Amino acid sequence: MIAACIVCIAGGIVAWRAHLLHALQIRPVRASGAPTIGRPQLRSHFKAGPLGGEAPWALSALPECLLQQSVWRATGVAKLRAHFPVGSRPLQAGTVLRYRDCQLSVRSDDASVTRGSDRFHIPPHAHFFLAGGELILLRQSTGAAELRIYTPSHLQ
Repeated sequence: MIAACIVCIAGGIVAWRAHLLHALQIRPVRASGAPTIGRPQLRSHFKAGPLGGEAPWALSALPECLLQQSVWRATGVAKLRAHFPVGSRPLQAGTVLRYRDCQLSVRSDDASVTRGSDRFHIPPHAHFFLAGGELILLRQSTGAAELRIYTPSHLQ
């Protein structure tokens, strides 16, 4: 009996609150004042310059030049050997490859990627290989290694 009274009182309170909320409505009002034009903004002095910096992912960020086909990560290079394309041959330091308007300059332990005025550095320990039409990047950093395989892009 007491429980039924509590339920009825609670139901009444909920109904009363719902009625109060229903009474709140958004109504149109007449605005006063004339419309104004926005305030003038100061001119920006920012000048876009070339992009650059340390970028182990640089080749993956240039789909107009190369398309990343796969990436494998492991704790060491030995665990990645199973994913190496058959017939891969290492690129020697001093090798320069061109993929459309991108240029990859391979050095003994790192590389640079240039596209227009943008210049990225692929940090050590990066080694490059070719297998058929594929470019392979094998990179080792502290406690990790990764193998990325790229093909030349035909994107416009």
